[in-house]
Amino acid sequence: MEAVKKQKKKRTKRQKKEALWGLFFVSPFIIGFAIFMLGPMMFSFIGSFTNYNLTSRMDYIGLDNFKRMFTLDELFWKSLYNTAYYVLFNVPLTAVGSVLLAVLLNQRVRGISIFRTIFYLPAILSGVAVYVLWMQMLSPSSGLVNVVLSWFSIDGPAWLFDPNWTKPALILMKLWSVGGAMLLYLATLQNVPNQLYESAEIDGASAFARFRHITLPMITPIIFYDVVTSTIGAFQIFQEAYVMSESGTNGPANSLLFYNLHMWNKAFVAFDMGYAMAMSMILFVIVLTLTFINMKLAPRWVHYGGGRSE
Repeated sequence: MEAVKKQKKKRTKRQKKEALWGLFFVSPFIIGFAIFMLGPMMFSFIGSFTNYNLTSRMDYIGLDNFKRMFTLDELFWKSLYNTAYYVLFNVPLTAVGSVLLAVLLNQRVRGISIFRTIFYLPAILSGVAVYVLWMQMLSPSSGLVNVVLSWFSIDGPAWLFDPNWTKPALILMKLWSVGGAMLLYLATLQNVPNQLYESAEIDGASAFARFRHITLPMITPIIFYDVVTSTIGAFQIFQEAYVMSESGTNGPANSLLFYNLHMWNKAFVAFDMGYAMAMSMILFVIVLTLTFINMKLAPRWVHYGGGRSE
């Protein structure tokens, strides 16, 4: 009995030592998270209930910032609509485009690595340079996009000068750079066992049936990851709209006034920091809610190799 107690005591001591070493090695991340993420988040939460403009002290005003946001600020709802529009179309289109492109580039044909490189290159180009390039390509009179459309007797729209086409222009630009996600799907596809396709082919399954019943279920974990991260990233769209609307002028009829751009204008143009921090809290709640919904719905369609998807 005494030997068992000594052994348990020794095991407990060893586990505590391992836990301390584990905390020691992850402490840089914990400290960095506390200083650069948790700290600013807490400051924004407190500041959202104050009147603060960087030069004055924080005056507590309760829920006034939120009341003004929902009842008096028409641009708040416009920016939220623009952002929701962008997320609703950009996320599924880029996900579908990435999957289809990865399937096409997963073929074993001669020279396929060259095509993979070509389609991946747009994903590594610099942000601002790409936006300036697309502003020239989307020029209504001399842009490459409208020139190509004219070859098919199609009158191209005004794109960035037409409020009905500004957001589709940004979505089109994002579809051009799906190579990053494509590479992720391509790596996943190459890990799908060939025996599954061979068995399905012997049973007479068509190419579409193999794609639907084998390929898609096997890559659903990556699709889920891509959808969640893309949704979070799409809600934070800022740089594209800021550059392509000529330094934050919001575009024609405020059609490029996305949520983060409106928050930027409130914080660093109007110096209404308290209001901007209140907007950041609303964005945090929206993204957190959508992520929670995605996590809850995931077990219904995400399939893992080990079995259940909880």
